[in-house]
Amino acid sequence: MDKTTVDITTGDGVADAYLVRPDGDGPFPGVLFFIDAFGLRPRIYEMADRIAERGYAVLAPNLLYRGGRSPLVDPAELAVPENRDAIFGRVMPLVKALSPDMITRDTAAYLDFFAAQDRVAAGPVVITGYCMGGRNAVRAIEAYPDRIKAAASFHGGGFVTEEPDSPHLRVGAVTGELYFGHADHDRSMTPEQICTLEAALDAAGVTYTSEVYEGAPHGFTMTDTAAYQEAGEQRHWVKLFDLLDRVHGTAS
Repeated sequence: MDKTTVDITTGDGVADAYLVRPDGDGPFPGVLFFIDAFGLRPRIYEMADRIAERGYAVLAPNLLYRGGRSPLVDPAELAVPENRDAIFGRVMPLVKALSPDMITRDTAAYLDFFAAQDRVAAGPVVITGYCMGGRNAVRAIEAYPDRIKAAASFHGGGFVTEEPDSPHLRVGAVTGELYFGHADHDRSMTPEQICTLEAALDAAGVTYTSEVYEGAPHGFTMTDTAAYQEAGEQRHWVKLFDLLDRVHGTAS
């Protein structure tokens, strides 16, 4: 596969990103990969590569580039539960500072960059997001329903807030398909909030699937963190590839 680290110029600076494409002439359908708060690192490369092995071009930008280039934390620290508070103390101010307007502007830059790459198919992409990347993936498809045909969120949170720009209030803009793989007992996405999100999706007539992964903690897909759960991770791959292959029309 063709793997490279790239820089994407945005209105606020330069975002480092990982771009991977299968071997061959293509063109390959695009998958935009919205990462969690810990930056680009070996685990993200592994996940993007696994998607690319299925015949997709994948672009994974560092959403928190305003706080520095990746990695934002030492990957070796992530698997130690005792490091959790210190790590979140460093990254959460960056997560909270990433406004919906910033995500909207940045997503346009990511999509433009992706579309300009060789061997990437023209037309709408699919987006997948993890943790904070899940919430921002939904914000992205709400902002660009003509450029993003589907979005998947895994252990995402913050879809339902009291703010006027809460993601659940804007789902009516979505014309494509949504998938939510919720973590179990997630303080950032409670059962009540899941119900509110689903009610908003139903009222808007959005095509979606919303599932709780029983026993899976927030962050369950990330093998390099203390939150990893094998069953949840494997289920996530099945659901993600089902969505990608079906929406992109590549299912055999």
